[in-house]
Amino acid sequence: MELSVDEIKKILPHRYPFLFVDRIIDFEPGKWAKGIKLVSANEMLFLGHFPDMNIMPGVLILEALAQTGAVAALTAPEDKGKIALFGGIKNARFRKQVVPGDVLQLECVLTKRKGSIGFAEAEAKVEEDTVCLANFAFAIRDIDASL
Repeated sequence: MELSVDEIKKILPHRYPFLFVDRIIDFEPGKWAKGIKLVSANEMLFLGHFPDMNIMPGVLILEALAQTGAVAALTAPEDKGKIALFGGIKNARFRKQVVPGDVLQLECVLTKRKGSIGFAEAEAKVEEDTVCLANFAFAIRDIDASL
């Protein structure tokens, strides 16, 4: 199954300039998702992050991976219409720089779930090269629930 950016916006509350998934290329609701982010020199993030040497910030690569995982989680029937929140990030490793022109391939696998709390393993690649690996903890909440 594939989701366009307009379909992703129906699942995630994120909007420009903080939506970091351009397309979901495949997914299994409640299990995993694969997405892509087309990295462009025209993005706001490059105005202030090493403006003379454009590098996508590692925290935004993590955010793109988390948004991909959130699509996997929030397409499960029991979690539609909810929000996914970060619970933690472990073992984040950055192996290569991501620069304008790259196609960031995002994959997030939901590995464990107990109630509203879950865990995931994520990997970002450019071509065949792994650029980031991380483990996430997340919480699924009703959108109108108090934080």
